[in-house]
Amino acid sequence: MAALLVANSGSARTLPRALTSDQANRLAITRFRNYQAGGRAVTITVPGTAGRLIITGSIDYRGKLGYGAVHGTGRDTSSNGLIEWTATTVFVHPMADAPGDAPASPPGSGWYGRPLRTSGSSLDSSLAIALSLGSDRPDNAELLPQNGAVWVGQGRSNGHQVDVMTGPSARATSGTAGSVRYWIGSDGTMYRVRIGVASESQPVVIDFDTQKYVPVRPVPGVTPTR
Repeated sequence: MAALLVANSGSARTLPRALTSDQANRLAITRFRNYQAGGRAVTITVPGTAGRLIITGSIDYRGKLGYGAVHGTGRDTSSNGLIEWTATTVFVHPMADAPGDAPASPPGSGWYGRPLRTSGSSLDSSLAIALSLGSDRPDNAELLPQNGAVWVGQGRSNGHQVDVMTGPSARATSGTAGSVRYWIGSDGTMYRVRIGVASESQPVVIDFDTQKYVPVRPVPGVTPTR
């Protein structure tokens, strides 16, 4: 099946092809780049039959902690508010009039905690995927092509020239190498990730550097579980 090649002017169709050595090396270090940066500003678009959820915030890839404001599109405001999450736990702070950007210091009360669901929830899958996009070591560039990684196009993301590649699978899900796409800059920086989740027909989209990174602070009284 042909993949769309996004160019600066217009578009054309091209077949996926094997990664070059340079592309494999950039894909191998892209999650490590997030860890090296310490944290990244993100916008996570979560699909849903009742409408999308948009999470605007930051992820601390060394502390393994995410935090942001949640807004629904095409749905009511019952899911709006603030959210903070680890690999095992989600904390929500409902707010009908949620701010566009989460306050730098999380509110001192009004939080509700629950375990992060490992299946059946597009929101929790999206949170786990976003948190998994940082690693304290590079992947093995030589093994990536064996795991289904290929080059599918070029384009621009948030003003940056990028290569679009598939794989490796996000560690929060399994068997997804062909449905994971990374938008990666010339130095290995990750600018966008799109990944399918089993519970939805539309993909999760994670965009980086969509606003200024704000260091993530834990919910008062809660010690993050790493």
